[in-house]
Amino acid sequence: MSDGPADAAALRDLLAGLAADPASRPLLVALDFDGTLAPLQDDPQASRILPDGVEALTRLAAAEGVALALVSGRAMNDLHALAEVPPGTYLVGSHGAERARVTRYGLDRDVVQLTDEQADRLAALGAEAAQVARGRDGVWVETKPTAVVVHTRLAEPDVAEPAETEAIALGERLGSGVLHGKDVVEISVLRASKGEALTALRDELGAQVVLYAGDDVTDEHAFAALGEGDVTVKVGAGDTSARFRVDDPHAAVAALADLAARLHA
Repeated sequence: MSDGPADAAALRDLLAGLAADPASRPLLVALDFDGTLAPLQDDPQASRILPDGVEALTRLAAAEGVALALVSGRAMNDLHALAEVPPGTYLVGSHGAERARVTRYGLDRDVVQLTDEQADRLAALGAEAAQVARGRDGVWVETKPTAVVVHTRLAEPDVAEPAETEAIALGERLGSGVLHGKDVVEISVLRASKGEALTALRDELGAQVVLYAGDDVTDEHAFAALGEGDVTVKVGAGDTSARFRVDDPHAAVAALADLAARLHA
């Protein structure tokens, strides 16, 4: 939109119409986790969905004709451990490289299998990423089943910037895909994106409308994959192609709670 994203009031009006329109079903409500449902934390393990968000997601998942999904850069095990979501929720982790569905008994997950060449590259990435982090305060490395992530959230800007530059160069040399988000560089040995994952899930479910909300640069891939009839929501500041913007996770959760209430009215 030429004038930028519409505000939270306009989003609420649109969601009210969406809830009242049977032609919008199946409706896929897909959401990023960190910075969208959970306020950003310096310690990623401290992230939690806002309490009102837990109730809103439970009510959304219980609404007729609605499917719920979390689409995150987190590894699947990490996402499942932190996400307080009801059975039936789809979980997409590692920016689309991992996928599962929550059941009463745990995760029903799609198994990720790497070739020998990909496994060797992942090991090499881990070793070289450790060299990027070594000696730099606040820079640390996370290893996922298909990727290596260099985190810089705890580093000072003059430390974070060269670390991210080196990580990007490493990814261009050894990875299949490089994602540069907020204070992170993720290098994957598989090509994946939130947009591709969201499109695949939409096709599988036959969703007529998709609501997607996210806060990071990587969520722009999801926004770009959706159409004019879909609802895209940027959470927080920053350039975006999303149709709507809300200020923070509290505002995002409030909009979801309002949608849930209208769906059950």
